This record gives sequence, C-alpha cells and structure tokens, in this order.
Amino acid sequence: MEENFPRGGIQKKTTEGKPPNPKLERDNLFDVHHEEKSQKRKRSQRDQGKQKKFKADKTVAAKDSVLNIEPLTIEALCEGMLLLGCIKEVSDYELVISLPNGLSGFVPVTQISDAYSKMLSKQVAQGELLEDLNSLMDMYSPGTLVRCIVTSVEKSADGRRSIKLSIDPKKVNKGLNASALTSGMLLSGFVSSVEDHGYLIDIGVSGTHAFLPRQKAQNYIKAVKRGPDLKIGQNLNCVIVEAKNEGRVVRLSVDRSEVAASLATERQNWTLSNLLPGLVVKARVLKVAPLGIKLSFLSSFTGIVDFMHMDPEKSMNYSPDQVVKACILSIHPTSKVVRLTLRQAFLHPGGSPNQLSSDRMGAVVEESAVKAFYKQFGAIFELDDGTLAFARLKHLSKTRKSFKPGAFKTGCKHKCRIIDYSLMDEMCIVSLKYQIIEARFLQYKDIHTGDVVQGKVFALKPIGMQVKVTDGIKGLVPSMHLANGILKQPDKKYNIGDEVRCRVLECNPAGKKLILTLKKSLVQSKLPVLSNYEDAKPGLITHGFVVCAREFGCIVKFYNDVKGLVPKNELSSEPIPFPDKVFHEGQVVKVMVLKCEPQQERLLLSFRLSSKTAPEDKKECPPKKKQEMKYQIGEMVDVKVLKKKDNGLEVSILEDEGNVIASIPTGHLSDFVATCKLLWHCLQEGDVLPRVMCLSVKGEHIMLSRKSAVISAVQEEQVVRSFSEIQPGMLLTGYVRNVMPFGVFVEFPFGVTGLAPKVSMSDKFVTDTKDHFVVGQTVIAKVMSIDEEKQRVLLNLKVSECSSGDSAAESFALLSQYFKEMKEIRNLLRRRGEPSMDQGLCELVPGRELQLVVQDVREDGSALFSGSCVTGLTVTATRYHLGDKNIVPGEKTKALVLHVDALTSKVYVSLREELLKQRAKQLKENSQHSAIVQHIAEEFAVVSLETGQLAAIPTASHFNDTFRFDSEKLKVGQIISATLKVVKVNDHGVLLAVQGPAKKNVFVRVRNESETALEEMLAVVNHSLSLGDIVTGTVKSVKPTHVTVAIDDKLTGSIHASRILDEVPIGSFPTYTLKAGQKVTARVVGGRDVNTHRYLPITHPHFTRSIPELSIRPSEIEGKVTAVLNLKEDSALKKLGLYTVGQTVTCFVKKYNILKNWLEVEVTPDIRGRVPHLLLSLNTKVLKHPEKSFKNGQAISATVTGTDVTETNLCLSLTGIQSLEQGTITVGVVTKVTPHVGLTIALPGGKTGKVSIFHLNDMYAENPLGDFKVGKIVRCYILSNEHGKIQLSLRQSRLNPKSNSKVEDVEITCVKDVKKGQLVRGYVKSITQSGVFFGLSTSVLGRILFQNVSPYFVQKHSLYEKYLPEGKLLTAKVLGVNGKEKHIELSLLPEDTGMPSVLPESLGLPRYGAEEEKREADDREKREELKLKTKRRRNYESEQEVKPKKRKICPADENDSGIEVYYREEEDDDQEEEAAEKKSKVRKLGEAPRLQVSVGFTWDEDMNAMDIPVLSQKEESSESEEEEDPQAKLKKQTKKEKELEKQKKEKELCKLEAALMDPSRQPQSADDFDRLVLSSPNSSILWLQYMAFHLQATEIEKARAVAERALKTICFREEQEKLNVWVALLNLENMYGTAETLMKVFERAVQYNEPLKVFQHLCDIYANSEKYKQAEELYHTMLKRFRQEKSVWLKYASFLLKQGQTEATHRLLERALKALPTKEHVDAISRFAQLEFRFGDSEHAKALFESTLSSYPKRTDIWSIYMDIMIKHGSQKEVRDIFERVIHLSLAPKKMKFFFKRYLDYEKKFGTTDSVLAVKRAALEYVETKSSLADT
Repeated sequence: MEENFPRGGIQKKTTEGKPPNPKLERDNLFDVHHEEKSQKRKRSQRDQGKQKKFKADKTVAAKDSVLNIEPLTIEALCEGMLLLGCIKEVSDYELVISLPNGLSGFVPVTQISDAYSKMLSKQVAQGELLEDLNSLMDMYSPGTLVRCIVTSVEKSADGRRSIKLSIDPKKVNKGLNASALTSGMLLSGFVSSVEDHGYLIDIGVSGTHAFLPRQKAQNYIKAVKRGPDLKIGQNLNCVIVEAKNEGRVVRLSVDRSEVAASLATERQNWTLSNLLPGLVVKARVLKVAPLGIKLSFLSSFTGIVDFMHMDPEKSMNYSPDQVVKACILSIHPTSKVVRLTLRQAFLHPGGSPNQLSSDRMGAVVEESAVKAFYKQFGAIFELDDGTLAFARLKHLSKTRKSFKPGAFKTGCKHKCRIIDYSLMDEMCIVSLKYQIIEARFLQYKDIHTGDVVQGKVFALKPIGMQVKVTDGIKGLVPSMHLANGILKQPDKKYNIGDEVRCRVLECNPAGKKLILTLKKSLVQSKLPVLSNYEDAKPGLITHGFVVCAREFGCIVKFYNDVKGLVPKNELSSEPIPFPDKVFHEGQVVKVMVLKCEPQQERLLLSFRLSSKTAPEDKKECPPKKKQEMKYQIGEMVDVKVLKKKDNGLEVSILEDEGNVIASIPTGHLSDFVATCKLLWHCLQEGDVLPRVMCLSVKGEHIMLSRKSAVISAVQEEQVVRSFSEIQPGMLLTGYVRNVMPFGVFVEFPFGVTGLAPKVSMSDKFVTDTKDHFVVGQTVIAKVMSIDEEKQRVLLNLKVSECSSGDSAAESFALLSQYFKEMKEIRNLLRRRGEPSMDQGLCELVPGRELQLVVQDVREDGSALFSGSCVTGLTVTATRYHLGDKNIVPGEKTKALVLHVDALTSKVYVSLREELLKQRAKQLKENSQHSAIVQHIAEEFAVVSLETGQLAAIPTASHFNDTFRFDSEKLKVGQIISATLKVVKVNDHGVLLAVQGPAKKNVFVRVRNESETALEEMLAVVNHSLSLGDIVTGTVKSVKPTHVTVAIDDKLTGSIHASRILDEVPIGSFPTYTLKAGQKVTARVVGGRDVNTHRYLPITHPHFTRSIPELSIRPSEIEGKVTAVLNLKEDSALKKLGLYTVGQTVTCFVKKYNILKNWLEVEVTPDIRGRVPHLLLSLNTKVLKHPEKSFKNGQAISATVTGTDVTETNLCLSLTGIQSLEQGTITVGVVTKVTPHVGLTIALPGGKTGKVSIFHLNDMYAENPLGDFKVGKIVRCYILSNEHGKIQLSLRQSRLNPKSNSKVEDVEITCVKDVKKGQLVRGYVKSITQSGVFFGLSTSVLGRILFQNVSPYFVQKHSLYEKYLPEGKLLTAKVLGVNGKEKHIELSLLPEDTGMPSVLPESLGLPRYGAEEEKREADDREKREELKLKTKRRRNYESEQEVKPKKRKICPADENDSGIEVYYREEEDDDQEEEAAEKKSKVRKLGEAPRLQVSVGFTWDEDMNAMDIPVLSQKEESSESEEEEDPQAKLKKQTKKEKELEKQKKEKELCKLEAALMDPSRQPQSADDFDRLVLSSPNSSILWLQYMAFHLQATEIEKARAVAERALKTICFREEQEKLNVWVALLNLENMYGTAETLMKVFERAVQYNEPLKVFQHLCDIYANSEKYKQAEELYHTMLKRFRQEKSVWLKYASFLLKQGQTEATHRLLERALKALPTKEHVDAISRFAQLEFRFGDSEHAKALFESTLSSYPKRTDIWSIYMDIMIKHGSQKEVRDIFERVIHLSLAPKKMKFFFKRYLDYEKKFGTTDSVLAVKRAALEYVETKSSLADT
C-alpha cells in the first residue's frame, strides 16, 4: 500500500511507487474506449519534458515514458470497487448506469436503499400498491450522477459480463464511521422517511442520524419539479452543515449552490479507506505521461487520470506542479488505485455530463480519421465534427481473423457508425463492422410505424409472442395479432426460433416498446399507413382492425394507437341491428375516412367504400356486409344443400336467393349421433332442409344447426349470451366441442364454452373419456362454478345432477324426437320419387311380414335372405330369431321385420312364431306390460309385448346417459317391464314405450320463465266445473304469488294473489293471509291448461281437463264474474291492450331476474309485467342490491309505460314516467368511461346521456375519472335535453343545492363568466403550433402562448407534450378576454399563478430575457463571497494532514500497546518493571478474549476438524452382528477357528482403544467429552468445547449445566482456568439468557474471581455484542470502584474513542489525572495519547505528547514511543523535526547513541543519501563536542 501511495516528498518516490500500477493496469487491456491526443501534441510535450529535466533524472524519464495509464476495463473491476456513474436509462425494475471508460452496469430495484427495499417487500407482502411507494421512473432521470459500488461481475452463458451495482448508502459509505463525519463533507444519501419539519436521510453510517430540514430542501424541490415533497428512496447529494455528538447527529443541506461549491479538503479527514467517488478535490500535477496524468491530492494521496478524462479544452497543456480541480471517479478496494477526471462537467457536484444530440446517435460517418490505435483494446477516431470517438477491438472488423492492424495507422480514414455514447467519458462509441453500418435498425428510434420487419420468435407468453428483430431490439406481437383470426393455441403454429415477417403497429423508443402484428392482411397491405390523426384526410382508404363492436358501431384501430369510429349507419349499405354479432375483435377491415379532427383526436370512418374502389374490394365488401347484417344467432332459415363435404354440408340460405353460403357440420344435423350420419348419407345436392337455426356468425362464416334441443333452448331463452350471464346451478343445453383425457369441453350457443372435468362427467367411474362422449353430441350441462378472472366455467354432466328427476318423461321425449326425425328422413327419401333402394327402405317398417328365400346359413347360426321386396338390401336373422326352425338355403319362409338400418342398408328380421302370430289388440296408454327384448339398435331397442306387438323403448334415459357397463346393457331375449306411451302404430311400425313401471300422476316439463310455477305436479282430472261456479275447498299450500286449494279428493285449484283481497295494501303479502288447512269458499274465474299452463277460455274443448283458477275476492264471490279470462286463446294482445300508458296497477313480485336485470311481477293470473332496473327506485342504495329490496309475493304499485317487444308482458315503472326534462334529477348507470372526456350514462327508458369531466365534481381532480367504473349507479342532474342529446351533471351543488357545500371550481358556461386577472383551473386539451389549448369547461377553451407556459425557452415541442399531457390539471391566470371573438388568453407562469413552473429547472433550459440571468449571477457571486469568508474563519487548524496510512496493518491485537522500548538505562529500573507489568497485564487481559474467540462462541472450528477415522457406534454393532450370525449357524467350531476369532476380537479392541487414545482425535458425543474432561479436569478449553457442543445443538440448559460442573470440578488454584469458564458463562447468558440471569452470573463471578478482571470481561462482552449503553453504565461503576486502577481508565478511553466520542475522552483524561497517583500521570498521558492516535484525533494526541515532553524532556521512553507513533502516522517532516529536537537534548551518551542510531536507520529507510550524510555529520559533531568537553 505504501508503495502505491508514497508519503509525498521527493521526486524519487513517484518512480518507485509506480510499478504495481502499470502491472495491474496492463492485465486489464480489454473492451475499453481510448481517447488519444494527436501525435503533434505528444511530441511537443516530450520536448518540454526534455528541456525541464536534469541529467540525473534521465533514467527516470525513460521509465516514466513507458509507464501507461490505461483506461479502466471490466477485468479490473472487483467486488467492493467504488465508482462514479451516470444514469443512462430508467426502467421499472432497474437503473442502467454509464460507468467510466465506456463500461456500463445496472442497479436492480432492490439495491436502491434499505427504506425503499422495505417498502417494496411490504407492497409484495400486501399484494396492493402503496401510495407512498414511488416508481424508479418518478425518482430518477437519465443524466444524474450517482455513486455506486460493484456488488458482482457476472458472466452470462454467451460469455458477456454484466456489472451489478448498488447505490445503497450502507454499502457505498461503509468506509465512514460516525466520528469521521465533519461539516463540509459531500455524501450521497437517500430519503428514508418524510417527517413534519424535514426528512430523515439514510447516509449509510451506523449510529448516525442524518436530518435534512425542510427549508434546506425547498430550493432543490422547486428546481427538480418532481412534486411538492422528496420521495422515499430518492437519491440526494448532501453536504454536512453540522455534526454534533461525535457525528451521531448530523444536519444536512441539499441546496444546489452549496453542493456545487463543495470541495473535499484536508480538514475533512478523508482517508483511503473512506474516500468516495464524486468528491471534487484540488490536485497538483505530479507527472504528465503520454496517456494520462499522475496527480497528488489531499496533501498525501496520489491518483491517476487516463487520457479520456483530461479536459479536452486544455488537453496537453498540463505541466508538473500545476494545481487543478479534479473529481474522483473510482477507488479500487484492494490496490487503492484512485482514478480522477479533469472534465469540466464533473467538477461541480450535482451537475450532469453532456448528452449526445439524439439525431447524432446511429449516424454514419463517411470519413473518420484514426488518431491512435491500441492493439489490445481498440482505436480512437476523430469524427467529421472534430469530436473524438472510440471503437472497441471487436468493432474494428467482422471477425478476429479478418482484422488487419496495418489499416489503423494514424491518419487512415474509415467509414464508421455511432452506435452508443458513453456519458461518463462524454465520448461516442463507433463500429466499423459492415453489417452494423448497413443495418436498417440500430435502436428502437430507427424503427418507424408501418415498417415491415423480419424477426425471430424467442418466447411465447399468454399476452402474446416476443420477437427479436435485432440484438438490441425486441418486440411483442399481442395474442390478438398472431393471425388474421384469433389463435387459441399459438404454440401449434409458431415455434421458438421461427423466422417471422411482421409489421410495426406502434414503436415507443423512450419505453423501448415495440408492438408488432402478424395479421397477413395488414403485413401485405399496399394501402397507406395511418399512424397519426393529421394524415387522416377525408376519402383516404386504408386497412385497420376492429377493437370493439357495440350497438353504436365499430371502433377500428390503426397504427400508433390511432382509432376511429364507424357509426352504425356506416357499417353497410343495409342496416345492421347488432354489430357485435357481425364483427369480431381483431378482424381486419378496409375503411374510408369520412372526417377527422386531429386536435380532439376524433376520427369518423365508413365501411361503405365509394364506387370507385377496385373490383376486388367490391367482391370483398358488399356480399359480406349484406350477409353479416342479415343473420343473427337463433334465427331460423331454410337451406338448400350445395355440396357434401367430409365434415358436413355446404348450404345456401333460400331467403337470400342462395347468395349466402353457410355450413352445417355433420354433428349438427341432429341431436342423435346415429341420425347425423344417416342424414348426411341420405341427403343429396339440391335437397332442401327446412327450419335450420343460425348457430354462429364469425366474419363471413355462418354455421347452422339442426339440433332440436339446442334450437328449443335458444327459442325458449334458456341460454346465456355472454360469460357475465352465467350463474352456478344453471342447466344449459350445448354440444361437445372436444374430448380430452382430463375432461370434456362443452360449447353453448353464443360461443360460451365450459369444461366438465373427468370427475364430473358421469355417475359411473370414467376410465377413458372417449367411451362416454363423442364430439358434436348434444348434452345438458349444469354450471358448477365460474372463475371470472380466467373466464372459465366448470360444468357437471352427471345424469343425477342434470336430469329433472323424471327419467321416464325424459327418455320418452328422446325416443319420440328420434322417431320424428326418422320420419322426416323417410319423407325426404319418398319425395325423391326414384324407385331406388332408398324407396324400398322407406316401405320396410318394423312389424311388416315378408316372403323371403333363404340364401345362406352362416357358421354362427345366423342366416341371410333375399327376396323381390328387398332387392339390394342385406336381410339377416340371428340364431335367436330363427327360433327352433332348421332352414336350408333355397327354402321359402315368412319373416317379420324388426329393424331397418338405412345407413348400412341392413334389414333385421325374425322367424320366431310368437312374433309372426301377433294379435293386434287395443292397448291403453300408460299401461304396464312385460316385454321381451328382440333387437337392440343404437338409440333404441325393439321389444315384443305379450300380444306379439312390437314396441320401441329408448336405450338412454337422458342426453348425457351414454355409457353402460356390459352388465347393464340390454340383451336379446331379456324380459323387462315396459310402460306404453303411444298406443297407435304410426309410420314407425312400432308402439312407443319406456322401460320400467309407470309413475302415476307425474307431470314434468321445462317451464318458460314467464309461467307461474305450480310447485305441486297437479294431477290431470276431468271436472264438470264451469265459469262462475262456487266451490269450497281446503288450502293445501301457500306460495308467494298463489295458493293451491284441494276442492275434493282429486281436484285441485289455484288462487292467484290478485284474487284474494278487493283492496290490497301496498307492501303487504296477500297470499300469507291464508294458512294451510284453512277452509275457503271460492268462485271459478278461469282454467289453466295442464300441459302449457296457459289460461283457457271456458269455450275451449279441453276446459273440463284444466286446473280451475279460483277467486275469493268478496266482490267477485257476490257479484258477477269478470269475463277477463273468458277470451280466445290468442288474445293476449287484447288483454294487454286494456291497460293504458300512465295507468297505475297493483302487482305482485315474482322474482328479480339477475340475468336480465329486471323485476318480474304478476298483475293478474294471466298478465305479467317487468320493471327495468333503473325504474325500480330513485335511491341508489336500492338499485345496488335490488334483490334485497323486493320480497317475493309483495304487493307493489306500478305505472304502466307500455308493453315489451314480444308483446306478452307489460312494461312497468315504480318511479312514475320519467320526463328527463332539464332540471330534473334521475338515476343512471355508467356504461362507458372515455379518458379526458367524461362518462356515458344509461338513463331510465333506454336513453343515454353524457357527463363532461367538468361536471363530475365541484372540485376538479388530477384523475377525475378514477372513481368511476362501468356499472356504477349514480344520481344525475339533467343540464339539457335537446335534439335527443342529454347533458348531465354529477356536481353536488346541482344534486343537493341546499347542502351549501363549497364549490372549489365554479361552472363556466360562456366566455362572459371569465374575468381578467382571475385564477382558473382546468385540463390541458391539446398542444398545437400556436400554443397550449386549455379546457375551462365543456364549451369554453382558453389558449396559452408558449412564452406564457414557462419562463424557459423550449425548442422541442415534444417537451411540452411530455410535461403537459392531455388531461393534466393546472391553475392558470386569465391575461385577457376578447368577448367578440370569444378568445381567452391564459398564463401558467409561476409569477402569475404562484405555482411551480410546469417545466422543471433540472432540464437546464435557457430562460427568456437576459436581465434575469444577470440578476442571478450577481446573487450567486454574493453567496460565493460569503461562503469563502466563513471558510477562512473555519480553517484555523493546521493545514498538515495526519497520514492514516498504516492503520490497517498495525492493530492486530487491540489491547497490545504497540510500544517498542528500544533503550533503557539502569536508573530507570522501576519504570522498566512498571512497563513490563503493564505489558503482562495487557497480555493477560488479552488472553481471555483470545480464548473466547477461538473456543467460546465461534465454537465450531474445533468441531469441524474431526476427520480422524473412528469406529462409530453403528459400525461396531454391525460388525458384532455379522460375527454372531455365523456362530448361530455353525454350532460346532474347531479349536483353531475359536483361536482365530479370539485374535480378531483382540485386534478390534486394540484398534478401538488406539483410536480413543489418539490425542488428535476430536470428541463426537457427550460421552466423548465426559471421557476427556475426566482425563483433564482442569482444562478450561475442554469444558468450553463441551459447552459449545451443546450450544450447537441449541441445548442451552445442558451448556449451563456443563459450565456449573466445570466450576465445581476445576481446582481452586487454577484461577485463570476458572475465569475462562466464568467468561464463557457470561457470554452464554448474554447471548441466550435474559438481563436478570446475566446479572446473577456476574454477581457470582465477582465473588469467586478477581473483581476487576470480571468487570473488564463483561465490558468487552457488552461492547462486542453492541450493547453500548450497558457497557457505559458498567464503566461508570468500575471508575467508582477501581479509581486507582490505570487500566480501567485506559479501557474506558479506548471504548469511548471507538464510539467516536473524542470530547468525552479528553474530559476522561482530566478525571483520570485527578484520580490516579502522581507517579502514574506521565504513563497515563502517554497511553491516552497513543489511543488518540489510533482511534481519535491525531492532532490532540500530538499536543498531549508535546506537553508531556516539554515537562519531562528526559523521559526517553516517552520520546521513543512518540517517535514510533509518528513514524507510523505522521509525515516525514514531522518525524525529522522530532529527531532533530532529540539529538540536540543533553542526555546521557548511551541514550544519545540510541537516538542517533534510530535517526540513521530512519533516513536509510526513507531518506536520500544526502539526508543520511547529514545525520552522520550531526553524530560526528556531537561526538566531537563531547570529546572536547571531556578534554577540557
């Protein structure tokens, strides 16, 4: 270390001190920029050097010229190295830092500061954003200088190294301690918390509290303009204003002028261990080398400046001894090499280096001249503008091999391209590589919107695909843009590494964001690219993509987030009622611009392109649009088959004259899988299929379905249209989309899909999902659960969950539907009328007798037949169906058809007698029969009844009932029970039946929601009642809207809620006035159809089989019966027509429909109504939870507003008829939030209104729309309702005018409301060439000229856009109002508004006008003068700097005095003894801590040394077992064997004993330790190891017990050994016990040992465990108790100095001198001074020595100590002064000889030959004077 940093003085030192430096540097010659001076300058400098040097120094000069000061390289960096860096880029998770010599590193977000990291952890733990946690973007801006420390240099897989840095002050300032802090120091700190009067700053010095008062931060906050407060985690350059209590309390300032003027001086006591980068110092040039300069600074340090950091202005005009200002760039932690910079930008802390103009980056320089070339790291070029640039070696040629050094001679010209800029070197980095010069894109800013780029796929993520365009440029293709359509599984189409051709949709160079598209239509489009609103000229035709389709039209997006609206009327030439059904998100469309307002960013578009467009467009647009607008999901159409494809049919829709093409997948031809195949087989091109439903419309593709279950579900509204409508528990009809091993995906109409996992697929165990379901199969699914975040639906397909409970009804419905479809197929074949095989198939029905001829009898016993009626068909009978007949080929026979399979053209027949002899008999419906299974087909089985008639029974009881175990399957010949359902033989030839016994009186069907549920399944009973009959009955059950009444045993009637009371009180529940069991007299007022629950007129033929509707209203029982129900069946319209709009009716709540958002009510038994959500109440609380406010069965009063679309329900309102006139208050629901504009609100009656951002609140906010979300219910005030446009206000002053709440921002309706000089608030609207437009209200705009925006002059308008984004809330002053032209001029200048300037001062922009600049300069000068005066006043202390150079080498043992007494005379014997005693005392004090370190509580090193091979317990036992085993086997052993065994055992024992006796063996168990302590009971080290053994296993109690045993066992004479155990016990209690247990042990220890030693040990324990308060208290006790003990005072002094309390130490010395005997004083002072030198103030220490020596000049021991210490810590001049004084003292010759010898040794070691001669001369003189005196 000394060699690197000589103590100053003579010239020779610098040359000696240099060699390590070049060596270190020479290794680091890679990957760095170099700036080189011109050859001319080099030469001139050498000449100057020659003239100046003496001949004697020629060799030195030769050496120095070789000396290279080379740039810093990545190899030279090591952990702990301190660097000054400059922020290059800021992202969310890291800062990219530019480092000196072209290096760069990064600071992760976790390495900012402790306070910031804690907040980050808190945010992660809580999972929500913290308000006071600011992002890095908010706190850091590029160009800021920061101090960093290298935390690691990591090597990545591709060999690149990355430098990880930290700016955490704890790491950066780790060299500082509290006592080292002095005023004037410049430190980096971070805001750790914001207090009332200022900020707590983390400066990373433990034990120090740093505070920044608020007034000291005001100027900085204003200048930085990052909000009104400093933020936690913000980096600050702080100057210490004052340090109190030995640096424990520090007051700081961040005032920019104070920081910029700060200078590191000798007074601030900087040492090599705490020197910081970024400090500006005054330095003296020591040496000018070709590639840099060597400087000395802070009087004793040397540093180097490489040529890249010389001031380019002065360049080579540096000369030795010149004084310059320099800034420290880096400090190497081990070699202590300090690098500095002389560049002007770094000489004022708080400044920032010069940036490169943005247009220069990426520029190609045609001719750049080589200035210098370094073969190990690169070349320096002079660019065309005269600036210097650097090219790394790897950038000089394409490959290492192709590199030619000859091409880089000085002056050679090369073409290069600027690829980067090093902020810390203020130098460009260039590349000569051809591929880089020619590269189309180098940075993000080179990429323009609309460019087509090639890239490689490098990651697939849920949000999209990441594409690598070049090495440094990566882009994202959002999942919507992966293809023209939407890709469900992108990984199947794209693989990592694929080359893709994309188009740039959006590029944001600042955020390094690149959005690409892979949509082929966009990539290949030849139409113009629309990337800003200004280019959108009316008539322009271009491609865009749909981002949203709603009822108002489509929003189409282009490049750069430009978007426009295609209103509903511009979607097509024909109206499209539901655009969202026709257009889908991501669809590429061709549009024409109709109108554009660039200021407002409004764009109006049309899909109706003008007639001039190209013919291909015509082809593309009109038919497509026509088709799209025409068909909606659920619409029924007739189609004609155009083509049969493998997967289905291609059809044309007949209504559209066949222009529209659609498809029907095979699976959608029927609900039955078998029928699908058959129908596809039977259909031919040209066949017409009636009543097919439109299932989905995706772009041009229309998909149709013939599944009757799906069609009826859509028609009955038993469907969900979107994910939001799904509710758990719903039963939905859908079809299998996909069958996977883990479950089944089911799709429903309108595109919602769900998953039925394997466990929920079936009531039976599922081994293979494919056995249960097939793709396309119809299923009914129950919704189990929904995950709204992931938009997932989980379904259940178990029959037990999805069936209604009546399997007979369900299975019969399936069977009848199957035969109905079979009949349609038969009719289709018949219609063809061709006498084909198909025609024959139509005639063959089960039950028909045929005359056949036996053709063949197979081996399995089955037979084949032929006959005239079955030409071309395969007729077969199984062995079972041949009965007992033995038939032979050629024989004629009668047979009965069982089943005809049209798909395979097979006919199954039976020859069994019992079937051929069938007796047709009239059978009853629902009668039960036993039946024999005769044939099993796919969907049904044919059975024969006892009469011989054939019936069909379904094989499945439900759509989902698809799997049967073999044991459950029906078998031919099996006898089952069947219940007949259809007793007439239809075209099918069979009766229809269901399996199992008949269930009596069962009625099940899926009800429409509009029908009243009769909870009981009412039996069908014929009755003779007619209208007006009076009946008596008993109340059976009471439901909210009706009561069921048992009229007699069989007949049940119903009383509706409206038929109970004449006057119904609003809010009451009429049905609950009746109780079950109560007798009632009622009158028949109507009847209800059993099947449909519709009300029947009495004239209806089925009236006698209906459920009577009764009334118990007194007026109806006594008076005439109203004939309301006595109307024709189709007269629902007429009934509703009896109600007029505005009429008030009493109705009864049925339920609140959550899906439809309306309240369903019943007015009378046959008239229902609906109350839309917004008409339920004017109270927003009621509207939020309507289901809670309305109870089923409650009577409410409503106003009729009309009838609904289907005209089956009344439309009602509970709030009257809403007028929506100006001035009224109503309620609404937010339907849309438009940023910077306002809200769209749905109002009652289907109207919509708009709320501007100026009407959201009486006080404008920064983010006015933040509180509003779609779906929020609000009260609104109607401002105006003109031409169908409604303007609303949500201001409290409008909604509650009486509340008198304060209106912060008054409404401005016109220009007249604005007065000159008034302060107004508003939002930035837009920025144009003429100024900033500022919205004051919806209709009033103001303009701010640029000179009134900010006091700074701005060239780039993009700065205004950055700091004045649209929607920013600002305060402005009205400068003038022009009423005629309606112009308002405003100002944002701070002097007008009193607010901070909108553009921050930190941008360093020039101000308008020069007067202000002059005024500022004057102020600055005055401040500087004041500063200098105060500085002069402070600098009263000596300029001489104490050298803390060898501090780290010396103090190995802290209690070692460091005294080396070289000479003592006999008369000083007593002093010698004292010194020796002192030394031994010190040693002894030192022993216990040493013991404690090695054994006590790092106590594991001895444990780790146990590597002796010892037999463990396990091994012993296993060996003995092995031996016992053979003994058991071989009972008899020979004598020889026994002998051998004995010898073997003996050997084993010897081995074990030897191992146990081995002195180096380490104990491994408690037993081992017990054995050891028995052998050496007095060895404290063994006892301590035993304790440590227990502590390792955290057995504290056992460790305590061992200590107690030790104290009892160790002999009382062994005091030191016992003391060691006591110390260990104290340590144990301190670490693991409580304060009480520690004090108890301490009190006992004091009794049994020398109290002073125990006290001292406890003090050490406290100090080591950082319990400083307890240590201090204990020292005070010791000072009282052991006043006469010098060691106590010294120990306390050393403790205080380590704490940094120098003042307290000075006071302590005074107290010590009073307490100690006089003879001890000199020694005490000397020891205090030594301590001061080591830990405290060296100046004070010198003063102590000087005063002692002036009093006792003959104390040679003190002189000796003083010399030793000064040689270690002082400067050469001071040491020589001391020697000169000593050799002139009049001391004994022996002593003088000793001092002369020391002086000579010193000069030989550190001096020159001259100085050595001078000492010798002085010695001769002394000898001569002495001898002359002797002579006389």
